[in-house]
Amino acid sequence: MENLYDCIVIGGGPAGLSATLLLGRSRRKVAMFDNGTNRNRVTQESHGFLTRDGIKPQEFKNIAIDEVKSYPSVSILDETVIGINKDVQKNLFLVNTSNNKTYITEKILLATGIQEEFPISQIRQYYGKSLFNCPYCDGWELRDTPLALIAENPEHLIHMAKLIFNWSNDLIAFTNGHQLPENIRDSFESKKIRVSTEVIKQLHGENGMLESIELESGEIIKRTGGFVAPSFYRPNKFAEQLNCEVDDIGKMITDGDGRTTVNGIYIAGEAEKAGPSSLILAAADGFRAAASINMDITLERF
Repeated sequence: MENLYDCIVIGGGPAGLSATLLLGRSRRKVAMFDNGTNRNRVTQESHGFLTRDGIKPQEFKNIAIDEVKSYPSVSILDETVIGINKDVQKNLFLVNTSNNKTYITEKILLATGIQEEFPISQIRQYYGKSLFNCPYCDGWELRDTPLALIAENPEHLIHMAKLIFNWSNDLIAFTNGHQLPENIRDSFESKKIRVSTEVIKQLHGENGMLESIELESGEIIKRTGGFVAPSFYRPNKFAEQLNCEVDDIGKMITDGDGRTTVNGIYIAGEAEKAGPSSLILAAADGFRAAASINMDITLERF
């Protein structure tokens, strides 16, 4: 059967590419689907991945794709998966794409990542250029500059403020209309971190580079960059539709090595935790899940 695969990997980010590489090296017939919607596509540089610090995300991806393509059992398909169904009698999965094609596989790895939702829609104009969500990824580049932290959730605000203060103590926290407990404000003020609980009216800047933040009162505060605490969501419901179990905070329940609660369905990277991850950690997740897939296939066929 031409379209029958050992494993189909859905998602071509670091987790999916890493898994596909290992499965290709394990002589498995693999199809990796990627439609180019990876979250870091708006980022100018990626940091923290050994030997590739500061690389452009697309360049990183292109290098990985070239490596994966060198394995003859691997196919990389520029198609969008719209549905997955299970053939219970044959114990196979049917993967349907937006161009009306169906692919059949024994195993599926979900590596579709996550997407952001911002408290202020205008943030997206600056996201990846002067506003970021990960201090470890972009804190060094913003060190000792006037920074903003935009976070509506008090827990997120406290966590991120403590981290960001390590790179720059010229920091103002914006809650966009949400109040903070007095003890938290006192803690921030002791570090000379101003807290603004006013609603943000508008962000000002050009070409994605933040210059100032305008509050509802009319006050304009100069800031040249900073961090935001978005909420995150999976861009599809594949795992839920396949009856994979999710815990009460939205994280997929796995065995720690990528296996979900449904036999034959694996998950890796940001899609597993429904939260952000670094390139190097997502790639490690993909490697771990691929090793589980290969071992399971090996034991089933031996």
